[in-house]
Formats: sequence, structure tokens, C-alpha cells
Amino acid sequence: MVGSDENCQGVIMASNVQGAGGGKVTMGHNRRALSTINGNIVEAPAYPCKVHKRNGITDKSANGVKNPPIPIHRPVTSMGDSCCFRKFAAQMATKLQQPTVTKQPVQTATDRNESEDRIIIDVEDYKATSDYDPVPMFVQHTEAMMEEIDRMDAETEMEDVEETLIVDIDSADKKNPLAVVEYIDDMHAYYKKTESSSCAPPNYMEQQFDINERMRAILIDWLIEVHYKFDLMEETLYLTVNLIDRFLAVQQVIRKKLQLVGVTAMLLACKYEEVSVPVVEDLILISDKAYTRKEVLEMEKLMINTLQFNLSVPTAYVFMMRFLKAAQSDKKVELLSFFMTELCLVEYEMLRFPPSMLAAAAIFTAQCALSAPNELSKTCEKYSHYTQDQLLECSRLMVSFHQKAAIGKLTGVYRKYSISKYGFVAKCPPASFLLEACF
Repeated sequence: MVGSDENCQGVIMASNVQGAGGGKVTMGHNRRALSTINGNIVEAPAYPCKVHKRNGITDKSANGVKNPPIPIHRPVTSMGDSCCFRKFAAQMATKLQQPTVTKQPVQTATDRNESEDRIIIDVEDYKATSDYDPVPMFVQHTEAMMEEIDRMDAETEMEDVEETLIVDIDSADKKNPLAVVEYIDDMHAYYKKTESSSCAPPNYMEQQFDINERMRAILIDWLIEVHYKFDLMEETLYLTVNLIDRFLAVQQVIRKKLQLVGVTAMLLACKYEEVSVPVVEDLILISDKAYTRKEVLEMEKLMINTLQFNLSVPTAYVFMMRFLKAAQSDKKVELLSFFMTELCLVEYEMLRFPPSMLAAAAIFTAQCALSAPNELSKTCEKYSHYTQDQLLECSRLMVSFHQKAAIGKLTGVYRKYSISKYGFVAKCPPASFLLEACF
């Protein structure tokens, strides 16, 4: 089929143009270069068109080729292409003649989330002003988000309240060099870490063949009276008991030498803690001359080598002073706490509790006895690292010891704390309500 030249005669000389059969298309020698045609297209005036531009439609045709302002003969290579072009042009003209209907844009998930960040809608107000009964999804999400924010704010307020209840017990001693405020927390963290390795096993009596728990209790009760008669420091008593238990845990002793072990342990503790140490003769005299000076010195050498010269151990007294400061207790609570702790020194079964727990439980039990019922303060929990539930078992045992302190044969601790020097705290009624199942 030969292309028509009626659109622009003389521009392109028609020659043998192959039709749909697929042969070559031989153009005349007068055909202009593509660059020349492009130049004419750019500079030529706009060609009038009956179809007005609307809604973003440009001068380009449906297949994306810009309509040339100058009519140029373009041969049609296929009958099918010509039909498709005419059909598409007719469809475009029909659409442009129809009235334009503006559709509301659909809000996507991203826009909805952005709206939630910018607009906060109250559900009740929305229900009152809206014509629709169901609450839209974005309003429900907004309400859930606000509830979560309120919950987080409430938790933050509770944490702030708890922080305000914790007192800095070292703030008043910052100018006191003896209080070592810069190191006190690190020191007690070390005490807490090493206390388990500085105590005797709670079942060491199983390896002793000639002594038992009852004999140990008699010895400790007697040493408490000796300690009081010599007017020694409180640290000395706690270290004495620690040295006895650690020595008996690794060395078998016959019952005839058990009192010698106790006297020698007190001598070593005095040399470590006291400024003025009792002489050996005084210790022999207090033991009714049951041993000689040579026996005391030989036992001292055996004990110090068995313990590998390790006398620097955290006892319950070390933790007691720190926890009493955290409890902001008065003198009566302090004395009653020491009374509870010394009752535990006599009892072999209390070896299963670490010294820090004994100190914290003694203070808690004393507070309950003087102002029942009582709760462990947040400050005490922070500095003792124990909660009230963790102390209940130990506290209940202390209450039972307090109830039986005035009866029986071992009443040394009760008699010591029943005098005016110690405020008669042994006569205070025990906190029996702690023995109940629910507290």
C-alpha cells in the first residue's frame, strides 16, 4: 500500500513504500534530516486543536509523541495501527466532553498516623457531633494511645515518690573525714560480697565427735558475760564468735579444750579490736585456772595459723551500724536490735543466715516490737538489699528466742540487757504478731 501525500505535498517524495507485506520502504532523496524536523517543531507556533487541555492533558498524543505544529506526511505502515489510533482519539474526546466529578481523596494508613500525631479527638465529643454511631478506627487508636501515656505518667510519678522516700544517710557526714563518705558504699559492697566466705558452714558440727551444739551455746553464753565484765567493745564479741566457729569448722576439738578455744579466740579478737588488751593471766583467772599460760599461747598459735591470719571479716556488727543509720532509729531501737543479735549468737541454727541478714532482721524485729505493726522503709531496703518478705523467716526466729530468753539455763544475754545501762530492753514485749502466718 502506498502512503498518501495529501497532508503535505512536496515535502517527502512518495516512492515505493512497502505495505503490510514487510518489504523495504524506499524514501526519496529529498527527505530532510531528523534534526531539521525537530528544529521546525520547537520554533513553530502551536497547532490549533479542538480538544482543550484539561486535568493535566498536554499536547502529547495517547502514545506519548508530541503533536507536530507543522503538518508532516507520516506514512501509515499498518492498517491496524491506524484503526487503534482513531479509536483512542475518539475515546479521549468523549472523556473530555463528560463533566468532571471530583472524588474525595482516600486517607491512607500513613496519612492516618500523621493525623493522629497532629490531632487529638475526644471520643465523647466525637459521638455528640458525629452523624455516625460507630467510632472510627483512628479515634479508637487515639484513645488507646492516650491511655498508655496516662499509665506511663502514673508509673513515673510512683517512681518519683519512691525516690523521695529514700534518704541519703551520708549527706550529713560529707565533711567528716572519719565517715569516709567517698568510700562507704564500696566498702559495704565488698563486705556484702565477702560475708559468705567469711562465715563457718551451718553444719560444721557434724564433723565434731566430742562436742555438740549445746556445748557451743553454753560457751558463747559464758563468753558474753566475760565480755561484759571486761567492758570490751561490741566488735570484739562478734569477732570472737566468728573465730570460734571458723576454727571448729576445720579443727576437731575435745570437750575439755572447748573453753580454751573460747578464751583464746577472745584474746585474738581483743588484740585485733581493742586498744587495751586483757593480759593472759586475767583470762586464765576468769576461766577458773583451768589452763596454763603455755596452753593459751599454744592454742593461740594453732588458731591463728589454722585461720591463716585472716581476722578482717565482716561480722553482723559492721552491718548493724550501717543499717541502724539507714533506719534512723533511736537509742532504744538500737539497744533492742543488739539484744536480738546477741540472742542469735548463742543459737547454732542461726549460722545459716548471713551476718547482713541477721543485722537487718534484728532491726526490723526491734521496730516491730516497739511500734507494731511496722514496715521496712524504702531507705532500709536500699541500704540492706533485703525486702521485708526476705527477713520474715529470720525475724520470726528472733521473736521465738525473745519469748524464751528469760527462761532456761542460758540467760546471760537476757540478764545483760535487763539493766539500766541497756535500757531494760530485754523486758520489752516481743513482736508476737510476726509469728502469725499472714502479716
